[in-house]
Amino acid sequence: MNIQDRVRLGHSERAPMEGAKLIGPSDPHEKIAVTVYLRRGSDPGAYPNIARLGSLPVNERHHLSREEFAKAHGASADDLAKVRQFALEFGLEVKEENPARRSVVLTGTVEAFSRAFETKLERYEHPTKGYYRGRTGTLTIPTELAPAIEGVFGLDNRPQAKPHFRMRLEAAGKLQPHAQQISYDPTQVAQAYDFPTGVTGSTQSIALIELGGGFKPADLTAFFSKLKLSSPKVTAIGVDGGSNTPTGDPSGPDGEVELDIEVAGSVAPSAQIGVYFSPNTDQGFLDALTTAIHDTSLKPTVISISWGGAENTWTQQAMNAFDSAAQDAATMGITIFAASGDDGATDGDPHGNLQVDFPASCPHMTGCGGTKLVLSAATIKSEVAWNELSEQEGATGGGVSQVFPLPAWQQNANVPKAPNKQTGRGVPDVAGDADPATGYNIVVDGSGTVIGGTSAVAPLWAGLTALFNQSLGKPVGFLNPLLYSHGAAATFHDIVSGNNDGYSSAPGWDPCTGLGSPDGKKLLTAFGGKPASQQTHKSAAS
Repeated sequence: MNIQDRVRLGHSERAPMEGAKLIGPSDPHEKIAVTVYLRRGSDPGAYPNIARLGSLPVNERHHLSREEFAKAHGASADDLAKVRQFALEFGLEVKEENPARRSVVLTGTVEAFSRAFETKLERYEHPTKGYYRGRTGTLTIPTELAPAIEGVFGLDNRPQAKPHFRMRLEAAGKLQPHAQQISYDPTQVAQAYDFPTGVTGSTQSIALIELGGGFKPADLTAFFSKLKLSSPKVTAIGVDGGSNTPTGDPSGPDGEVELDIEVAGSVAPSAQIGVYFSPNTDQGFLDALTTAIHDTSLKPTVISISWGGAENTWTQQAMNAFDSAAQDAATMGITIFAASGDDGATDGDPHGNLQVDFPASCPHMTGCGGTKLVLSAATIKSEVAWNELSEQEGATGGGVSQVFPLPAWQQNANVPKAPNKQTGRGVPDVAGDADPATGYNIVVDGSGTVIGGTSAVAPLWAGLTALFNQSLGKPVGFLNPLLYSHGAAATFHDIVSGNNDGYSSAPGWDPCTGLGSPDGKKLLTAFGGKPASQQTHKSAAS
């Protein structure tokens, strides 16, 4: 391999984190691990047509098994061999190869990686995020490798995402005296949204992606016992050195982890739940996602993501890699939900500019927005877009992507122009209760508390989809085209009031609550299934 003949790695540009201070060079002798993400090994014409697959009814969809996908579309032996040769040339070691995930993990020193990718790795300090190893500019690779490599992750280990949950201020001793407070068990919310009954997620597996914190089995036992449900089987899977590590601080990532498990598990208590723990970096996040997608042991058919960050904080190569992985998931019948953020239409942008959250803006994931849900007994009394910014309790994320173009299935959704005047993908797609003022009763680190945020909506929809999959006897898979084909009025509680300080709710799809909150039994019917009550009635009639 001619390592002197080099080209830039497309879309690999990096800038320092805003507010970060350069400290100095990284230790050249520090050992690090880097993930090289490769193209599919198949001819593009042989890859399943995701648009066509998404347009088919559920009963006509053919999904690949994980084994079929790995054999047909995993990284090629030739590309893997080229990466091995590249590593050898620069004194790097191959720690792991996974053709199905299309990834190669290389290890070596900072100095060796700096030479291999012609970059300078330096130390930065951020006032709230702490120290990280960073780089600026683009990476280069040998020209011979250019067609094979889609991304390189791990050289820069800045914190990439934040959890999208909001503890009620009451729990933190900051409750505003005039604030109206209600709370619900997740099962109450599921009942209000008319989730299918008679199914519990049996035979299904749900994956949760977590970038920190952990859960305590005693908390899960206490939570599910209170609801008179058996605890689901929960398995912790470590990725890139991540592990189930509770911090003891319910306002930290533990709150996210236990919220996700308890919401998904109470909706689908018979489903297995895999919790994939990885470091909070773009490398860790992507590796956790691809590990879940290609897990041949747990075989999840639904993935819930409650972490993210504004699109302008990501590299284009990372966003492309996530979307590529999500396309692979679609071919295997895996549905992915991602929280749309808790900071309104700016997604926390320090300059107040409109931004959407990624990976919720990924076209092959289903973005989840938030509402304020008020119930009267078990029925919906009112539901509006979540916006408690004036109370310092957040608001639903939503808007228009400045990265991804408008998908075909959103062509009739009246998505407005993006802030950059381009025609972009609208976010979110769906919604559910997220306002901490109408939040969920959760047990975290030994105590009961109330939590909201769009991170509650992703596992809520994940649990619902596990019920769909059990009812239908096959996975729904890529959900977005199905949702938009039926429209807001037919299968959703259309949210027509409220705003997120950038956009307003309106009939049909809107950039606050998407198509709306779910009407579970109507969605199941639209997908070709029958609620248990109808099945029983048919059986009795016959």
